[in-house]
Amino acid sequence: MKLLISSHFFAPSVGGIEQVSGILAEEFAALGHEVRVITQTPAASEPAGQPFQVFRQPSRGALFGLLRWCDVYFQSNISLATLWPAWLVRRPVVITYHTWLTRPDGKIGWQDRLKRFVARFVTRNLGVSRAVAASVSPQCAIIANPYRDDWFAVDPTIARDRELVFLGRLVSDKGADILLNALARLKTTGTTPTLSIIGSGPDEAALRTQVENLGLTAQVSFLGKRTGPDLVRELNRHRIMVIPSRWSEPFGLIALEGLACGLVPLGSDDGGLVDAIGPCGPLFTRGDEADLAEKLRDLLQHPERNAAYLAHAPAHLARHGRRAVALAYLRHFEEARR
Repeated sequence: MKLLISSHFFAPSVGGIEQVSGILAEEFAALGHEVRVITQTPAASEPAGQPFQVFRQPSRGALFGLLRWCDVYFQSNISLATLWPAWLVRRPVVITYHTWLTRPDGKIGWQDRLKRFVARFVTRNLGVSRAVAASVSPQCAIIANPYRDDWFAVDPTIARDRELVFLGRLVSDKGADILLNALARLKTTGTTPTLSIIGSGPDEAALRTQVENLGLTAQVSFLGKRTGPDLVRELNRHRIMVIPSRWSEPFGLIALEGLACGLVPLGSDDGGLVDAIGPCGPLFTRGDEADLAEKLRDLLQHPERNAAYLAHAPAHLARHGRRAVALAYLRHFEEARR
C-alpha cells in the first residue's frame, strides 16, 4: 500500500504522538509499504537511511499531490487543516485519536465540536484507549499504542538498588507533588523508600522546595531529563514506577516503558492509564494522596505481589509491541480500502 501519514508534530520534536507516529512509519516501511509523512514540524535535515519520506509544512498543492498518490490517508491525531482535501480526492481516511477532543482546561470549544462532527464522516476512527474511544464516538474502535520494544528491556546486569521512580514533565498535571505528599505520609509510619524524579519542567523549583519542607531530602533525588540508553539504565535500577497524574491521561506510554524494564507501574485509576497498566500493576484514586500512600505501602511491604503483577507483563507487552501494533493498523487500512 501507499500510506500517507499526517502527524502535526514529528521528529525532531519530542512527545508521545511523535514517538508513536515514528514507530508506525518505520514498521509500515519495514513491512514493505511505501510511506510518506506530512508534518508541521520543521527540521534542518532528515536522518540518514530513514525508510520513508517526510514532507514538512507542505503547500496546498503538494498536499493534494500526496493525497492523490496514497491509497490510505492516516492521521495520527485529527488535523482539520489537512483533512478536508482528502475528501476532494476521495481517499479513505483513518484517524487515530491520541487525546481528548477538548481544550486544555477540559472545556469543549467550537473546534472540538467541529472535530466531533467531522469524525462521523471519516472512513474509520480509532482511539488509543477505551476511554479515548468512548469520548469520540460509540463506533470508534480501539487500537493499542506501541512502545519502543527495541529500546526498553530488562538489563539483568544492573542492580535494582532504588525503590520508586517518577518519569515525566514537572508540571502540575503530572502530579509529582501528590507523590511527594504520599511519601510524607509514609514517613510518619516509618516507611522511607527512595524516589528518583526523572524529568524537567517549570515546577521543578517548587517541587524541590516541597521536598525540603516535607523533610524528604534524604529520600528524593532529582535526576533531570534522561533519554535513550541512559533512561533505560536508570529505569532498570528501580522497582516501582509511580504515575500520579491528576490529569486524566489519554494513554500512558511510560507505563509500558517502565514495565518493559521490569518495574511494577502504579498509576491513577482514570482515563487511558487503566489500559496502559492493565493487569500489571495497581491503581489508586486519582488525586488522592492518602490512597496512593496506602497502595505504595502495600507494594513496598509485600514484594511477592510485585512478582505476581510482573507475571502478566510478557502477554501485556506483546500486545503493545511495535510490529504487533503496526499489523493491527494495517488490518484497519485494508478494511478502509474496501
